[in-house]
Amino acid sequence: MLSERQRMILSAIVDDYIRSAEPVGSRSISKRGDVSFSPATIRNEMADLEELGLLEQPHTSAGRIPSIKGYRYYVDHLIRLGGIGEQDMMKIRAFFAEKMNLWEEVVGHAATILSQLTNYTSIVLGPEMFNTTLKHFQLVPINESSAVAIIVTNTGHVEHRTVSIPEGIGMDDIQKIVNLLNDKLSGVPFIKVKSVLHSEIGEELGRFVDRCEQILDMLEKTLADDAEPKVFLSGATNIMTQPEFKDVDKVKSILDMLEETPKLMQLFQAVPEGIQVRIGTENPVEAINQCSLITATYSYEGQSLGTIGILGPTRMDYGKVISLLDYLSKDMALFMARWYK
Repeated sequence: MLSERQRMILSAIVDDYIRSAEPVGSRSISKRGDVSFSPATIRNEMADLEELGLLEQPHTSAGRIPSIKGYRYYVDHLIRLGGIGEQDMMKIRAFFAEKMNLWEEVVGHAATILSQLTNYTSIVLGPEMFNTTLKHFQLVPINESSAVAIIVTNTGHVEHRTVSIPEGIGMDDIQKIVNLLNDKLSGVPFIKVKSVLHSEIGEELGRFVDRCEQILDMLEKTLADDAEPKVFLSGATNIMTQPEFKDVDKVKSILDMLEETPKLMQLFQAVPEGIQVRIGTENPVEAINQCSLITATYSYEGQSLGTIGILGPTRMDYGKVISLLDYLSKDMALFMARWYK
């Protein structure tokens, strides 16, 4: 249990270090208007905070910096939310005033806005793959051997894909296939489409269509891509502007991780509802063990629509980012809800 004085000094050190990226000394803290303690008293308290594992001293003669444990205490007990300026608010309001017809536009634009407002890296997941379902499917023949597959999801996402039609499949067969798919797959999450194709649909297809296996293979390839989670990334190189990432190897490992969707998805596995803060080694991927990731889920009527994440150094402006994510995630939920009605 920290004393009130220790809490004030720890808070001052974290705030100063977030702003300056330089170790914080006792004299600089004593000059703050909200601190009335002498440099000697502050030094003693800093030594105690270091013993408790909340501060670190990178160099013998330098000041202190927060440890992972120190940041965690700050976020859990000392943080002051806010820091969203009027200009930032105007950008957010302008974003939601724009007319966007596809959820990809909304999510992609949100990622861009967040990276611009924070100067960190934003990672936004679109509607969760477990909740994204097929709403309508159509095959429009182009010629005897190919057609355009039109896939509409419950999120408002519309995809057009050119597919090869197995030889010997006529217009009547195509319409029967389309009717069967809409009957059996409407409302089915894409993550379950493959199993339904090879069970219920495969059995019925075999009754009235030749080359059943080839058709199932074509349908699986056509629909499988929508089971993949959609990840929108913006400001990936912002990490390079942070002074603690001057080491090229550190930056490279982070950038490499950002390019790999499976590793990115690890960051969002088992993310609870609401806002979560993972600091340094609390993150499951080693490449970002010197970063912090703040996530916020956005949902509608109890249904998860997606997750927003901000990745930056552990020396992150936690108060501003948490406030920004809280504000944006709530408006995102309302804005995107129209595709669920």
